[in-house]
Amino acid sequence: MRFTEENFDATCEACAEVLRLAHPADGVLSGFFRQRPQLGRQDRALIAETVYAVLRRKRLLEFVLGGSPVRQLVLAAWSVLLGANLRELEAIARRGEMDKITDVKRLAHGELPLAVACDMPDWLVEKLMAELGETELRALAQGLLQNAPLDLRVNIVKTSREEARARLSADGVTVTDTPYSPYGLRVVGKPPINRHPLFVTGAVEVQDEGSQLLCMLLGVRRGQMVADFCAGAGGKTLALGMLMRSTGRLNAYDVSEKRLLKMKPRLARSGLSNVHPRRIDDEKDIRLQRLAGKLDRVLVDAPCSGLGTLRRNPDLKWRQTPESVAQMQIKQISILAAASKLVRPGGRLVYATCSLLNEENRAVVDAFRADHPQFTLKPAGDVLREERVALAMDDYLELRPHLHGTDGFFAAIFDRQA
Repeated sequence: MRFTEENFDATCEACAEVLRLAHPADGVLSGFFRQRPQLGRQDRALIAETVYAVLRRKRLLEFVLGGSPVRQLVLAAWSVLLGANLRELEAIARRGEMDKITDVKRLAHGELPLAVACDMPDWLVEKLMAELGETELRALAQGLLQNAPLDLRVNIVKTSREEARARLSADGVTVTDTPYSPYGLRVVGKPPINRHPLFVTGAVEVQDEGSQLLCMLLGVRRGQMVADFCAGAGGKTLALGMLMRSTGRLNAYDVSEKRLLKMKPRLARSGLSNVHPRRIDDEKDIRLQRLAGKLDRVLVDAPCSGLGTLRRNPDLKWRQTPESVAQMQIKQISILAAASKLVRPGGRLVYATCSLLNEENRAVVDAFRADHPQFTLKPAGDVLREERVALAMDDYLELRPHLHGTDGFFAAIFDRQA
């Protein structure tokens, strides 16, 4: 990794744009790079790594630096988080800045207040502390501060996990089997997987192992009628279509045409013929009424705070607020109630989020159960055993990075009484 004056200036510009927190960090960075085609691949990699390091450890850097300008945040991130040595930084730093960097290294490894050690806003620490207690909160926070691994889902409509593993290995890509998902491979390092023939032809797709496991909770079978109620760009949709062996019918609903358009190239690569993307106005769209009581399986991967994905999207902890979470809960309850109307007697409904907060998880489930006695909670542990997944769970699927190596996921399974 080359730390130079030229890429330092560009890194400071990128950090300043992202730290406005007006838009998702990945989108801001993509726009930043498009406007600067002169930046080389290594420079772009360093800038992105620095931006995400600053977002992950923003609370720590601000604690040890005080109200410092962006350039000092970047210098501190390079020194403390990315391993730049003092000689490299001396060529870039202004008068007096090196003294501050030395102080930063000392303070960063000392005793830290809880919220700084967890690197979360106070409101989030308070909520998670009430739910988990300090010991578990600290362990969870450390898991969320790590880089997420690159997980692949093997598309068994096109190949087997064994064949995919062997092909990747032959091409110099080191992978291991994911510990729980029978369709997953975990990549070592950061090879350009999107250029590998297995990815280009749809034989593998990038998908976190936790997301793969969540899809298995539906227990889909060949020939069924299924809906992914909040399909987005289609990661879970494609996994469900694969589990159905490209038979039956899988409707992929979303309110965003833009998100559904992102699914199209992925769907084309996958080779699936049973997936039908459909834009709807909202969860009460009149076009959904003709399917009332007819579907075998419905997945509600609800819009949520996304706080379980902080390994990948650390900006979310600074962009979400208690008010935005409360608004999410109202929307989640409404969407789940609307989606439940599509499930036939004897069918199954799965409610899922990538949130860590009970407010978006168990509280939504409790509200739904109170109003929908025809739906019975099915323990997630029982379903995982039925699907031959060796993962112990109780009533709910609750995945955590520090325990399972996945993003943070929650899911509840409801069977409608026959």
